Amino acid sequence: MTLVRPMVDEVRIQGLGVIDEAVLDLSPGFNVVTGETGAGKTMVVTSLGLLFGGRADPQRVRPGADRATVEGRIVVDPGGRVVERVEEAGGELDDDTLIVMRSVSAEGRSRAFLGGRSVPVSMLINLADELVAVHGQSDQQRLLQAGRQRAALDRYAGSALTKPLRAYTRTYQRHREVSALLEELTTRARERQQEADMLRFGLEEIEKVDPKPGEDAELAAEEERLGHADALRGAADLAHEALLGDPAAAIEAPNVTGLLGQARHALDAVRDHDPELAALADRLAEAGYLIADVSTDLAAYAESIDADPVRLAAVQERRAELISLTRKYGQTLDEVLAWSRSSAVRLAELEGDDDRIEELRAEHGELSERLAAEAAELTTVRTRAAERFSKAVTEELTALAMPHARVHVTVTPTGDHGPHGADEVEVRLAPHPGAQPLPLHKGASGGELSRVMLAIEVVFAGADPVPTFVFDEVDAGVGGKAAVEIGRRLSRLARNAQVIVVTHLPQVAAFADQHLLVEKSNDGTVTRSGVTALDREGRVRELSRMLAGLEDSELGRAHAEELLEMAAQERG
Repeated sequence: MTLVRPMVDEVRIQGLGVIDEAVLDLSPGFNVVTGETGAGKTMVVTSLGLLFGGRADPQRVRPGADRATVEGRIVVDPGGRVVERVEEAGGELDDDTLIVMRSVSAEGRSRAFLGGRSVPVSMLINLADELVAVHGQSDQQRLLQAGRQRAALDRYAGSALTKPLRAYTRTYQRHREVSALLEELTTRARERQQEADMLRFGLEEIEKVDPKPGEDAELAAEEERLGHADALRGAADLAHEALLGDPAAAIEAPNVTGLLGQARHALDAVRDHDPELAALADRLAEAGYLIADVSTDLAAYAESIDADPVRLAAVQERRAELISLTRKYGQTLDEVLAWSRSSAVRLAELEGDDDRIEELRAEHGELSERLAAEAAELTTVRTRAAERFSKAVTEELTALAMPHARVHVTVTPTGDHGPHGADEVEVRLAPHPGAQPLPLHKGASGGELSRVMLAIEVVFAGADPVPTFVFDEVDAGVGGKAAVEIGRRLSRLARNAQVIVVTHLPQVAAFADQHLLVEKSNDGTVTRSGVTALDREGRVRELSRMLAGLEDSELGRAHAEELLEMAAQERG
């Protein structure tokens, strides 16, 4: 099985800065980009930054263009994590090639695409950790920040730090949660006490009344009946009289039962002559039985109705108690009972806060001790890594023509526990023997800072490699022998990774495996033909221009030939 070497294969740029349209064909090894000042070399780094989630600056959109677009073809490992993330996002690969696109409109709107699928820009940022390390002048400034220096050391420490840092992070998060809860419980004691008193009063009031589910509806019906007892009994008596009445007075005042009896007698005499009439007679018989039952029930109902002023007063008083509860604790009695249940639970919580506070204080103490112990372990791991890191970077600086410089990475426990531990990490530089190690922003010039940055990246390449390194004028402020050493070191870095460098130094450019020249057209823009891969003769001409300012200078050409020959021998 052929191993796939991840790399940026091609970059297409449209409408970015001075670039109208350009295509960069990149090689797996050391790629260098050169050109006259203002030709748009830095836009190459800008385009790669955009491709991997960098800030979208609408001012970078070429004047007159609607948007700037960067499209990259990236060869990836088919079995790597990048492919998994792309597939999770719904993207697809073209063989082993991932297509990434980023566009920025003149109004500042940014869009990102991954494997043909629209994705958040944050997705590109996450993938960048696996694919590329982009370093421009601003990245060197970020290295001066304390947090960046701590992150650099942690990255170098690698797996030795991963497990203890993960354990510390869990403890730190729980410690913050417990601290916040303790703060809330102790500072809100008065509010909690007032809430508990209110709940307790309400529960006692409800318990005193002791309402039952559905009691309010039952009492309302009973009050209605007792309040109209005389009318109800009179109506029942009158209805009973009309249905059944007094048999002795039936001739003078016929009742329903008597009249039904007469109707049945009339039909029964002739029912045998017609089945239809017989059916009607049967229905009359049923009506008679029904009327008799109703009459009996009316008599019983009238007998049961009793005007009881005492009971009526008791019902009205009880209803008033229930209505008082519904005015305070719920629109219905069911809501009052529900409030009572939930309030009892809440009151139990509030009354248990004192016990909870003691438990939390005990846990807080345990967590504080554990946090201190785990932070101390992080300090130990970082201190060991700092010694190795200092030595490795110092050795790289020796190879970068700073043989007397020494890098010291200090790890200082502060006792102030943060999300990454309690350590302050600072990279210090002693540029020559006898010099006091000073922080980078005080102890390093621009050129020295560039070389420190490169040395750190070379060390990272062995500890935590990424497929592609991008440097924008990492050789700023450097010349002569130091420039040759930087070129030599970048060439060695390119043996195991793709390296893309924007440079103005011929000593660096001579070491490239592929030399790309950026040239403006007559109207001041870079067109499709403005980025070319140089052959041997083209490289001699460009290096001569960089050395002497003249492409056809015999002295410059001779020097260029010498540089290329020297670099070729170095590469073997």
